[in-house]
Amino acid sequence: MASSRSGTLYLVATPIGNLEDITLRALRVLREVALIAAEDTRRTRKLLAHHGIPARVLSVHEHNELARAPELIARLLAGESIALVSDAGTPGLSDPGVELVRQAVDGGIPVIALPGPSAFVTALVASGLPTEPVTFLGFLPPAPGERRRTLEAYRAVAHTLVIYEAPHRLLKTLQALLAAWGDRRLAVARELTKIHEELFRGTIAEAVGHFTQQRPLGEFTLVVAGAGTARETAAAGEPVAAGGERTASAATDPQAEEAARSFLSAALKEGTAPFEAVRRAAQATGLRRNAVYRIWLSLKQGAAR
Repeated sequence: MASSRSGTLYLVATPIGNLEDITLRALRVLREVALIAAEDTRRTRKLLAHHGIPARVLSVHEHNELARAPELIARLLAGESIALVSDAGTPGLSDPGVELVRQAVDGGIPVIALPGPSAFVTALVASGLPTEPVTFLGFLPPAPGERRRTLEAYRAVAHTLVIYEAPHRLLKTLQALLAAWGDRRLAVARELTKIHEELFRGTIAEAVGHFTQQRPLGEFTLVVAGAGTARETAAAGEPVAAGGERTASAATDPQAEEAARSFLSAALKEGTAPFEAVRRAAQATGLRRNAVYRIWLSLKQGAAR
């Protein structure tokens, strides 16, 4: 149980790219605390050096947080204040820190969060999609089966959803979104606040086409419209089938064809049954099944050569 001499655990949000994106309060706390618990000490040292703050850092990441937490709790109970920072953004939000915060709260230790940068919030407010309510999914499971089950569980959610993704998994995730949720509006934010910042706005199918032609680089935040997208599209005048699929007008859409080709290529590599692959691709892109099947045949013939 904490005493009146207990220190405070500060959760300090740090820049997600631009080193100027840090509050005066955060800089003061980083100067005053006895220790800075950092996800990556090398990145944190660069931030501290940039702002002329002496480095008093200890590594706390996803692989050692459970083991390090008792040590940090003991120091807090002894009266030392500690700042917890992640690589970038707000600690505990798809980053280490949840276990340490839990133990501090259980021990009666004061926990104070300093507001600041977050890729989640930054991408959401710039997306052009409704900002409330919103569901934050963080990183999806990397295993295809588990990822598919997660997406199925959230398919009927009517409001905006936000997902984090690494560059090497971006296309697979976009294809999984097409298969599970169909074609919806989305915004894909890349390298937020950095020199090569990009915010792609369009549909999931268009995003598949865009990032098939342009290699995904950097960290990504996906802001995806909820299940009401098909109804909104219909209200705007675009033909939509009863099941939420686009009608035959999409049959000549090059972006839809490219999305179907990308989806089917992945299905072919995974050994998905042809009927199931064609059905999912047609549902996701709005193309007619016979058009999708022709794409499947051309891919199959190309793979057999």
